[in-house]
Amino acid sequence: MSATSDDPTESIPPITRERRSGRWIAAGTAGLLLVAAAAALVLRGSGGGEPARATTTAAVATAALARRDLSDSTALSGTLGYGPPHPLAGHRDGTLTWLPRPGSVITRGQQLFRTDDQPVALFYGQMPLYRTVAGRNTAGRDVRMIADNLTALGYAIGRRPAPGDRVAQPAPPPVPDPSASPTRTPAARAPTTWVTVRAGEGVLTPALTDAIKRWQRADGLPATGTVAVGDIAVESGAVRVDSVAVQPGAPANGPLMSVTPTGKVISVPTDPADAGSIARGNKVTVELPGAKTVPGTVAAVGTALATPDSSSGGDPSAAKLTVTVTVDDPKTVARFDSAEVTVDFVGETHKNVLAAPVGALVALSEGGYAVQLPAGRLVAVRTGMFANGWAEVSGAGLTAGTQVVTTS
Repeated sequence: MSATSDDPTESIPPITRERRSGRWIAAGTAGLLLVAAAAALVLRGSGGGEPARATTTAAVATAALARRDLSDSTALSGTLGYGPPHPLAGHRDGTLTWLPRPGSVITRGQQLFRTDDQPVALFYGQMPLYRTVAGRNTAGRDVRMIADNLTALGYAIGRRPAPGDRVAQPAPPPVPDPSASPTRTPAARAPTTWVTVRAGEGVLTPALTDAIKRWQRADGLPATGTVAVGDIAVESGAVRVDSVAVQPGAPANGPLMSVTPTGKVISVPTDPADAGSIARGNKVTVELPGAKTVPGTVAAVGTALATPDSSSGGDPSAAKLTVTVTVDDPKTVARFDSAEVTVDFVGETHKNVLAAPVGALVALSEGGYAVQLPAGRLVAVRTGMFANGWAEVSGAGLTAGTQVVTTS
């Protein structure tokens, strides 16, 4: 009589997950048959005695149920870079005499280009210069922008009038009438105008005018104390030159170059339906090349649909919104000029739920799931969210710390 050993363990496909209607659900067949395997060894004695039998029981792995937060997530592909470039134009008549090279980084106060061999400096602000800033006590947000930049560059500008202060703006001198008789009495000057400084405005005080002159002399400009449209270029911060559109010798009052921010960002094309659940400030996880993951934050959610390209056949339904993501520590992406990355956006979260490893779920023939206790008893469970290898469960007598049989 020969010794035999049968393995009764059945191979069951693992649980998979798929996204439907914004929820992760269990999909496919998932089963787990856990039994004790016995091996019988029959020994025949030389003297014809009774066979000796030995039985061994295979060890099974267990895991404890735990209370934890479960979150589903959507993984989307994105591109790490400097973001989409935008054009920068000159607004001063003259000839362009110098442009920076692509890749150059320009910061506050540095020359961005030269017109008629005079520098046009970069100032930081949220609005372009739309008028010539001149005239004692002229008030406005553009004046505040100039004052802020000169202060940041180290120029003393004296006392700033506060919101609610009233300042006197002298009336302009009367325009002479060429047809008037020399002996005619000149027209009376208009009365002085008093204006109230509003929140966010600055005032062109004599001290600020002096600061403008000192800055102009330092930059090799005529010290007029006034700032005209085109004398400065205004951007929200430091810029990186992406490309140049013209060469020296071209007119300086048109598109000159394309620039980007200096900080790296991740641009993620997103279906409008998915973008609805993403908000500025949301935390994300970014998977970099080499499978390294770093934390990030949603910086902006676009509101304009990107035009479909030829790869989508021009189908309007393929149009995307751009979600902009920044990594929390810029040093983690310093070695990449550009890269394809994956961004995990957290969706629904179930907090402090009882959860079991997915490998502990037993698919029942009558439908549904159960977990198996180490003694062999099955306990039926109701399942909820599946996320990161865990499943939300509830069942009679199950609590955090309950040991269940698992494959992983």
